Amino acid sequence: MKMTGNTILVTGGTSGIGRALAEAFHDRGNRVIVAGRRQALLDQITAERPGLIGLPLDLDDPASLPRLSTEVRAGFPELNVLIANAGIARTEDMNADGWDASDAEAMVETNILGVLRVTAAFLPALKRQQDATIIATSSNLAFVPRADFPTYCASKAFLHSWLQSLRHQLRRIPVEVLELAPPYVQTELTGATQASDERAMPLPAYIAEVMQLLELRVHPRDEVLVERDRARRWAERDGRYEATFAAMNPR
Repeated sequence: MKMTGNTILVTGGTSGIGRALAEAFHDRGNRVIVAGRRQALLDQITAERPGLIGLPLDLDDPASLPRLSTEVRAGFPELNVLIANAGIARTEDMNADGWDASDAEAMVETNILGVLRVTAAFLPALKRQQDATIIATSSNLAFVPRADFPTYCASKAFLHSWLQSLRHQLRRIPVEVLELAPPYVQTELTGATQASDERAMPLPAYIAEVMQLLELRVHPRDEVLVERDRARRWAERDGRYEATFAAMNPR
């Protein structure tokens, strides 16, 4: 993808990796539209960054995405980059007597169906552009799961597979399809503790490495993998899957 002169929509863009990506692209002279559920955060980020646009999107509200799509088509017909980043992560204890599928359903709704619906909403507009890109955020946990996040990991594995098919189907159309598969990063995805966990990769360092990889076009198979991602990505190929899984999931 080109790194400047784009009009970019970032879903899940008011915090964490989404917000950091929005700010990094904004710094490079792109027009950036941030979409998210929390109006207070939209107001904050647009106040701090004049020129950045904030629009509401609540994937739990069936009317919200069509409303956003209509607004973007009318106000930003030059949209050429979609960053589908919205996602949630929750632990699940399937041994618990009271376990049910409610958390799993919420993650499927946001992490899978949310990405599919957003892509379907904006793909027709992207197909009309000369330099169009779709970036979706999966996870390094798509390749070796943490067993206490079963549905979250599975939802990201779904995205990894689905993006390969999307990329293949769009191969004759100038729409690039990229996958971000972050490692454990200092965000509040799983709660406030993660944001300060010394084991997690600092968010600014992650974004800086991602932007460098995009700028240099160093993303084989269109997977944007920072150095920390690679060992887990290839654990099965390299005969380290069982050892890696055991280290991540102690008995």
